[in-house]
Amino acid sequence: MPETTVAQSLVPQTQHTQYEASQSTALPIYHRGALFDREPYWQKIARWSDVSEKEFLSYRWQISRNIQGPRNLSVFLNEVLPENIPANKHYQHIRTKGAFIEDVMQGIKEAPMSIRLTPHILSVIDWSNPLNDPLRRQFIPMKSTYMPDHPKLGLDSLHEAADSPVTGLVHRYPDKVLFLATSVCGLYCRFCTRSYAVGGNTDTVTKSSYKPIKARWDQALQYISDNEVIQDVVVSGGDSYYLQPDQLRYIGDRLLAIPHIRRFRLATKGLCVTPSRTLDPEDAWTDELVRLSNRGRALGKQVALHTHFNHPQEITWVTREAAQKLFQNGVVVRNQSVLLRGVNDNVQTMSALIRELADSNIQPYYVYQCDMVQGIEDLRTPLQTILDLECQIRGSIAGFLMPSFVVDLPGGGGKRLAASYQSYDRKTGVSKFVAPAVKGTVKGRDKENLVYEYYDPLAFCGL
Repeated sequence: MPETTVAQSLVPQTQHTQYEASQSTALPIYHRGALFDREPYWQKIARWSDVSEKEFLSYRWQISRNIQGPRNLSVFLNEVLPENIPANKHYQHIRTKGAFIEDVMQGIKEAPMSIRLTPHILSVIDWSNPLNDPLRRQFIPMKSTYMPDHPKLGLDSLHEAADSPVTGLVHRYPDKVLFLATSVCGLYCRFCTRSYAVGGNTDTVTKSSYKPIKARWDQALQYISDNEVIQDVVVSGGDSYYLQPDQLRYIGDRLLAIPHIRRFRLATKGLCVTPSRTLDPEDAWTDELVRLSNRGRALGKQVALHTHFNHPQEITWVTREAAQKLFQNGVVVRNQSVLLRGVNDNVQTMSALIRELADSNIQPYYVYQCDMVQGIEDLRTPLQTILDLECQIRGSIAGFLMPSFVVDLPGGGGKRLAASYQSYDRKTGVSKFVAPAVKGTVKGRDKENLVYEYYDPLAFCGL
């Protein structure tokens, strides 16, 4: 018999009572002392100039307008770019729209991630100055920025597959597992640590896809149920936002029914790249999240949402209203950022991001040193950058809002505070860490006795 996908309805769709209740009792929402400016920022894009607020907030409208693949991106860029591109000393050869588009098309051929962009993100990129825009750098590759991969780099740099007792379930820490429920996202980041699996095949990478198959899920859930040491589950992918509400209910209820599971979190970039879904009364994903959060609370367990903002420019009034709805409904939301060169690698930008998140009642949780991912050396920074950022930002904001600045160690060592290195040779760009709490073996050696190394980009070594 063919495999059954969980896209088939497992339970009835949830009702929209949570949304209706929050709307009927809503108070004016302020940001830094002023009411939200409900500017229709998407109308700056010519093809969406007549799109109403109601249409833009529709999740069905959003996903039907995603830009996917090089051909569609080329058409879009031809519409939004000026004929003459503002000069940039690092891109002397790019002065025209045509030159920019050609550089992007060549960059896509080198990239490990396919192209998918949401209307929200496309609407907040500054197309009048695309070479310098921090969001464009995150999501749209350019051949001109390509730097040869570090020789120590691996496609699955965190060794997730090696730590997977069941397909799509990573068990690295004693009491926590990572459940990769799907390999699809609403938007594809250039720097994705899971470029070995997420999205469609590219010219450089054939993916190890994790499809949302019920039989695969049941194997993972059975492993979790059989191992009483596990207390904490991260449901990710891909992106848990890409699960249907009934799929979310199936996974969430199964996890809550396991006695030794004390908490689980849903990892998603959705609140960042398609925040309108949270406000859409015709979509039940957020209603299901709120239901799971409330049910978990009644059981003495925590259900949380972990999202992923990297730059203040990603946050609009739609984002703030979506975050406020979650806050009013008691959903715990935390953010994980990635440190990216030319995006957020300075004190002003990172501080502004932390404060924007805090003002939206989103807990700044982690700032990650960028993983050693194929094809993104132009986005990585030396370890020294993250050390300097933490040093300068700590003390400028309340301690409970200060994120942890961490390195997810290559080779499966897990997350360690960036400042906890055992040694750091800035000339060679090699930092060394130990991870005594991470169990298991690698090639017959106990992980807790290993030394894990992170490598700065070669361009910064010896400086």
